Amino acid sequence: MAGRFVYEFGGKRARGNARMKNLLGGKGANLAEMTNLGIPVPPGFTITTEVCTIYYKRGKKLPMELRKQAAAALRRVEKSIGRKFGDSKNPLLVSVRSGARRSMPGMMETVLNIGLTARTIPGLIELSGDERFVYDAYRRLIMMYSDVVMEKGAGIEPKDDESGIRKQLEAIMDQMKKEKKYKSDVDLKAGDLKELCSRFKRKIKEVLGTEFPDDHNMQLWGGIGAVFASWNGKRAVSYRRIEGIPDDWGTAVNVQAMVFGNMGKNSATGVGFTRNPGNGENEFYGEYLMNAQGEDVVAGIRTPAPINEYSKSEHNKGLVTLEKAMPAIYKKLDSFQRRLEHHYKDMQDIEFTIENGTLYMLQTRVGKRNGPAAVRMANDMLKQKLISKETAVMRVTPGQIDELLHPMVDPRAEMTAKPFAKGLPAGPGGASGQIVFSSNDAVSWTKAGKRVILVREETNPEDVEGMRAAQAILTARGGMTSHAALVARGWGKCCIVGCSDLHINYTKKEMVAAGKTFREGDWITLNGTKGNVYEGQLPMMEATEENVLLHQFLNVCDSVRRLGVRANADTPDDAQRAKKFGAQGIGLMRTEHMFYGKGSEEPLFRLRKMIMSKTQNERSKALEELYPYVKKDIKGVLEAMDGMPVVMRLLDPPLHEFVPREKDQLEKLARDLNISAEELNQRADALHESNPMMGHRGVRLGVTYPEITAMQVRAIFEAAAELVKAGKDPYPEIMVPVVAEAKELLSQKEIVYRIYGEVLAKYNLKKIRHLYGTMIEIPRACLVADRIAQTVEFFSYGTNDLTQMGFGFSRDDIGGFLADYIKKGILPEDPFQSIDQSGIGELIRIGIQQGRKANPRLEIGICGEHGGDPRSVHFCHQVGMNYVSCSPFRVPIARLAAAQAAVMYGNGEKKSKKKKSKRTKR
Repeated sequence: MAGRFVYEFGGKRARGNARMKNLLGGKGANLAEMTNLGIPVPPGFTITTEVCTIYYKRGKKLPMELRKQAAAALRRVEKSIGRKFGDSKNPLLVSVRSGARRSMPGMMETVLNIGLTARTIPGLIELSGDERFVYDAYRRLIMMYSDVVMEKGAGIEPKDDESGIRKQLEAIMDQMKKEKKYKSDVDLKAGDLKELCSRFKRKIKEVLGTEFPDDHNMQLWGGIGAVFASWNGKRAVSYRRIEGIPDDWGTAVNVQAMVFGNMGKNSATGVGFTRNPGNGENEFYGEYLMNAQGEDVVAGIRTPAPINEYSKSEHNKGLVTLEKAMPAIYKKLDSFQRRLEHHYKDMQDIEFTIENGTLYMLQTRVGKRNGPAAVRMANDMLKQKLISKETAVMRVTPGQIDELLHPMVDPRAEMTAKPFAKGLPAGPGGASGQIVFSSNDAVSWTKAGKRVILVREETNPEDVEGMRAAQAILTARGGMTSHAALVARGWGKCCIVGCSDLHINYTKKEMVAAGKTFREGDWITLNGTKGNVYEGQLPMMEATEENVLLHQFLNVCDSVRRLGVRANADTPDDAQRAKKFGAQGIGLMRTEHMFYGKGSEEPLFRLRKMIMSKTQNERSKALEELYPYVKKDIKGVLEAMDGMPVVMRLLDPPLHEFVPREKDQLEKLARDLNISAEELNQRADALHESNPMMGHRGVRLGVTYPEITAMQVRAIFEAAAELVKAGKDPYPEIMVPVVAEAKELLSQKEIVYRIYGEVLAKYNLKKIRHLYGTMIEIPRACLVADRIAQTVEFFSYGTNDLTQMGFGFSRDDIGGFLADYIKKGILPEDPFQSIDQSGIGELIRIGIQQGRKANPRLEIGICGEHGGDPRSVHFCHQVGMNYVSCSPFRVPIARLAAAQAAVMYGNGEKKSKKKKSKRTKR
C-alpha cells in the first residue's frame, strides 16, 4: 500500500517538523520547522528519503503514486502563492534541491528557475516588467539543467575538467562579455542574455545531442530524478566515505516556489551564520549580493558584500553592508537569526533572499565550524545557559579537538617573512606544500608521498577528492561562505579563499602574484588563521598545551565522563606533556624505551651484554651494570607523575632485535664479554627465532631468566622508595606482558614480592603504594581470565597484539591487502585503528566478565593505539573499563570521547570505580 511520499511546507503550517530529519532530510525538516515558527518560507513540498530508497531498488524508477501526491502538493503551492505552474500569463517557477539528513554542502544537485519555457517567458516578462531579469533567470536554468540533468543525470562523463557542458557554456558567456567589454555578469543587457540563451541551446544540442526541454513538467521531473541520481554521484559518494555517512540513508528532494534575488536593486540574496564559524565569536556574520541568485554567493563568481560592520574584511570593506543598504530588512533578518539560534540552541547557517523588498528564509541548518570555533561556541553557550554540559560535550567532534592540536606557522619565522598574497582566513592552522592546480593532481601527488596545496580560481563540489588529499586549499575567488570555505571548515583544513592577488593560468599550470610567477611544484606556506600566503617552506610549530578555551572545555568533559584517561609515555618529558593535556596517569611505560634514540648508547651496550651472556654469572654482572640506567628512567617518570599511577611494562620485545649488526659494535661486545668473535656470532645465531613476535619475550624471559625480572622490579621499588623518602607519592603498577597462563604470573609474583620485602627493609618503609597486574594480549588469556584475575590486581588490554593474534594479521604486512578488504566490504575499517567489536571486542568482553567475576575489585584498562580512537573509547566505556591510555597528544580526544560515551550510553559501572578508588587510597 502506498504511503505518504510528499510533505508540504510554507504558509501557516507544515506537515513535518525538525524531528523528522530521517524522513524529510535536514533541509525539508527545517523548512517545515521554520514554517511552524511563523518565519516566512516560500511554499513547497518535500519528497521523502524513502522515495530515494525505492528509486534505487527499482532501477532508478520513481513510484507511480508519487506523481499524484506531488501534483496535489503543487496545487497547494499554486494556491498559496497565487501563480500556476506552466501558466502562460501568471507562471509559477520552482527550484528542486537535495536534502540529506546530514549536511553535505554542494555534494548533490540543485536546479533553479524550473518552469521557464517559450510559453511562460512572455507572461513572466509581463508580470515582472523586467525582460532582463527573466532572461537572466532563463540562462541560469539552461546552464544548471544541462549540467545537472542532461549531463550528470544521464551518466555522461566529460573527458576532463574543462570539457563539461557547464564549462563550455561559461566559456560562451565569458566570450560575450569580452566582446562587449563587460566586467561582470550584471553588465549583460536583456538582448545579450536573450542571444546567450540561443547560443547555449545550440551548444547543448551539439555537445549532448539532445534539445533543451521546453516543457515545464519535463523540466520538473527531470530535475527530481537528477537530484535522486546525485545521491550516488561521484562527489557525493566520496564525501560520504570521508564523513562516514551511510549509503542507505538516501536524500530527500525539496520542490519550492522560486523567489528572486535578481529582480533589480531592491532584491538580493545571501548567507549568514548566527555566530562566526571561523572563530566562534557570538556575532552575526554573513555575506550578500545585490541583484543575484543564491548560487552566485557560494560559487564565488562575484565578491559578496558584508551584511554588517562585523562581517567586513580587507576584501569587502569598501562594499555597502546590508545593514546600511536595507536597514529595515536587516533588522528583520537579525531578529530571525536570533530566534532560530535560540530555538535550535545551536549556531545556524541560514540562506535568505530578498525579492522586491520582501525577505524570505530559504534554509536553516546547523552551521559547519572549525575546531576553535566549536570549542568557543560550546563554552559560551554553556555559560549562557543555552545548553547543558551534556549537550556541550556533544557539540564538539574528536576531529575538531584534533584541529587544535595541529601545527601552526612559527610566529618567529613569520616576523621575517613577507606574504606575497592575502585572502580570507577560511580554515585555521598552517600548512606548506607544493602547488598543484587540479583536484586529480592533488590526489595523485599525495598518493606519491608529496605534500600539496590545491590552488584554484574557486573550488566546486567536483574538487572534493583533491581538497581532501591536499594539505591546504587556496582560491583566488570566493568569500567566507563559498564552497571551499564551507567544506574546509567542516574538515578543519587550512584554507584561504578570495585571494584576489592571484592570477591563475590552468593551461600553463602557473599563477602570478606580486609580480612573481609560481609554477606547479613550487613550495608555498599558508597561514589559514591570518589569511597570509608565503613563498617557500616556513617552519611549523606544534600546538601549545596552553590553549585556555580548550582546557575549559575539557574540564566540562571531565565533569561528565566516568572513564579515566591515561597516556602512554616513556620519558619524564612525555609524562609532563601528558599531564598538561590532562592525563590522569601513565597507562603504559615501556621500560625498553631507554635503548632507543638519544642517550641510548651506554644502556643499549649493557643490555646487549646481558642478551649475549651465556651463564647466569655473566648475565647477573651485565644486569648490575644496566640497573642504574633502568632505575634512573623509572624514577624520572614516577617523579613527573607524582601521585598518579604509572603502569610499567616489564621488558617485552624479542631479544634478537637488540643484537648489533655493525662490525665495530660486535667486536666491542666480544671484548667486553672476553669471548671470541666466532663465539659471539654463535650466541647471536642461537637467538634467532622463526616467529619472534610469538617467541622468547615478555613473561617468558622472566620465567627463563628470573634475574631479568628481579633487576627491573628492584629498580621500580627502589626508585619509588627514594621518592617516598623525599616526600613524594609514587604509584607504580607493575605489568607483566605476553601472559597466557595464570601460573606464569604466579612465578613472577613470587619474585616481585620477595624484592618488595627486601626494598621495604632496606629503606625502612612499611609500604610502597603499588599494584601487580598483567597485559592481556593473547586470546587464550581472555578465555582463562578468571584464573589470571585471582593472581593480579589489574588487567591492561594490549589491543594491538590482541588484534594481531586474534585475526592472524601481521601489523607490519597488513598494508598489502587491507585496502582491498575495506574496498570490497570484507572489513568495515582497519582493525588496528578501531577495535573490531564483534570479534576482538567479544574476547575483551569475555575477559572482563570472567575477570571481574573472580576478582570484583579488578582494575581494567586499555593501552594499545585504540585508546585514542573515539569509537574504541566508546566501546571501553560500554564494557565497563576503568580507563583508556593513548599517546599524550590524543589525550584531549580521549577525554572528549569518554564524555560523549557517558552521554550516549549512560554513566554506568560506578560501583567498579568506587572499589578502585578505595584500593588506590590504600
